Amino acid sequence: MCNLDSGRHRGHHQPRTVTRGECDLVKARCGPASHQRMPLSDLETKALDEHFLICSYVHGYTASQGDAALFRQFKCAPPSHLCHLLRWYTHIHSFGRESASFPAAKKESLTLLINDKEVTIMVNNSMEAEGQGEAGQPPAPEEDIVTPHTVQASSNKGIDYDKLVDRFGSSRIDEALLERFERLTGHKPHRFLRRNIFFSHRDMHRILDAVESGKKFFLYTGRGPSSNAMHIGHLIAFIMTKWLQDVFDVPLVIQLTDDEKYLWQKDATKKDNSLEHYHSLARENAKDIIALDFDVNKTFIFSDVDFVGGAFYENVLKVQKHVTFNQVKGIFGFDESSSIGMIMFPAIQAAPSFSSSFPFIFGNKKDVPCLIPCGIDQDPYFRMTRDVAPKIGFQKPALLHSTFFPALHGASSKMSASDSTSSIYLTDTANQIKKKINKYAFSGGRDTVEEHRELGGDCEVDVSFMYLTFFLDDDEKLEEIRQQYSSGKMLTGELKAELIKVLQKMMAEFQERRKLVTDETVKQFMTPRSLKF
Repeated sequence: MCNLDSGRHRGHHQPRTVTRGECDLVKARCGPASHQRMPLSDLETKALDEHFLICSYVHGYTASQGDAALFRQFKCAPPSHLCHLLRWYTHIHSFGRESASFPAAKKESLTLLINDKEVTIMVNNSMEAEGQGEAGQPPAPEEDIVTPHTVQASSNKGIDYDKLVDRFGSSRIDEALLERFERLTGHKPHRFLRRNIFFSHRDMHRILDAVESGKKFFLYTGRGPSSNAMHIGHLIAFIMTKWLQDVFDVPLVIQLTDDEKYLWQKDATKKDNSLEHYHSLARENAKDIIALDFDVNKTFIFSDVDFVGGAFYENVLKVQKHVTFNQVKGIFGFDESSSIGMIMFPAIQAAPSFSSSFPFIFGNKKDVPCLIPCGIDQDPYFRMTRDVAPKIGFQKPALLHSTFFPALHGASSKMSASDSTSSIYLTDTANQIKKKINKYAFSGGRDTVEEHRELGGDCEVDVSFMYLTFFLDDDEKLEEIRQQYSSGKMLTGELKAELIKVLQKMMAEFQERRKLVTDETVKQFMTPRSLKF
């Protein structure tokens, strides 16, 4: 069985279970499933299912005419036991006529390997797509781009997370899961869970099964140190992780990928792009993370530059041994110009998912389940990890996916540490916070006060309201603000004033804790040692 979310309505709802042979999504297209056959052979569909286990599309990061051409070869939805192929099919089907605007296919065929047999499937663009321009070139696609290194929405309302659930084949966090959280922890679910900020998961039920049976799991999250000062968007995964650590009383490992940041810089000759530079940023970022009040007795923070070796490196090697270049090329878009360091890095991000990477914490226990709270842009790393885990004798990690924290300029992109006008840094003063919110925060208000009073503001695009959904804990107060702003009773300036008050208080408390974090404190957290477990 394969759970799919129809992806058309926001909010919590139960994913639909697709049964074998079911074609509800395309009844008008294919009629009764029992009277239809796909033109592709069983071998071809099995090969495609393996391809879409780790790849979202036929080629690269975005849909192309290769996907449209392959889709046209199906007379009906694939059977549910080919759940990865079915997930791709459902996603491409959701575009309807918009598929005509996909860019041209990169290649005429897709060559796959299954059971040591080479399978070639034609994905050419010979069939003319409806809606192409006179020159034969489709218009630029209007689709969200979500990769580990690029996030760009096609709308000022932000990323369409419902489509991402379809595309990535994950599961929605629904009310039943939230109720189970509360029952097992005795705590009301965190506001990030209540408000769909953490909206998607992989195998969270398996983690809760372990808790219910009295077993422990461990948490793993990370940070790529790209700036001396983190911004408030970087806090989201760590705030969620801190809550999970507290309510479940479990150990946590935090990976600082200074190696990744160095490898992805095109010009390593510049001082600010040196390996030493990113290594020093990792130490500074560790201080920000520690200031969120993690428990030193349950938390191990490590820099890849310092730590990779021993048992950890053994697991890196096992992952590398079982992942091919074609796989990482399909997942991450690597090509002939990619450095060998970039190509091997995904194995380093995979290794902390396995308890045997940390023998000083878990001893000889190699089967402790792992839960990874992260932004959904990091999911490709862990789709690869989950695919390789059974091959090397380990459990698949579970994941909780968060939405992106929007830039001040609007939700079409996530906040960037390299653009001070898009970001609120953890070092910003109360006055800087006020100025940035008032000057740069994208407004959902109307052009005039009169028009705003009549029509109300748009909370779906207003950045100040979005930020309040992240940081204002009071549900009733948030709903009151939403109603007042939507009705026009509250003006944009008043909404921004509410946010400024919340952020100034939060940042003042954080900065006081940050002052207490010394180099000695960092050394404590970053020293390999036994943790409470």
